Amino acid sequence: MTRIDHPQGTDNVLLDLGFDDAEELSAKAALALKLNELIDQRGLSQMAAATITGMTQPKVSQVRRYKLQNISLERLMQALVSMDQQVEIVVQPARRAHAPGITVAV
Repeated sequence: MTRIDHPQGTDNVLLDLGFDDAEELSAKAALALKLNELIDQRGLSQMAAATITGMTQPKVSQVRRYKLQNISLERLMQALVSMDQQVEIVVQPARRAHAPGITVAV
């Protein structure tokens, strides 16, 4: 995570803070938030969540604490699918008012 300067504010606080991988971090955080909500709703322990998602318990612990540097977007999406969620990736032209980027809607 290297920080770069952005003189004006955007709708992505991580980008505003200067993270060069802000879009990926935002996407990971959104997916982790949904995964954590599902774990909480189902009352799962980290071990139970690990069994369902195919992750190790330490990886589930990282997701629970939003320590997402060593977890790929793909792995988070696969974990959500294993929790009976449908994950969609939509590619479309960027709207003129917004710069090209990555958005996760949950």
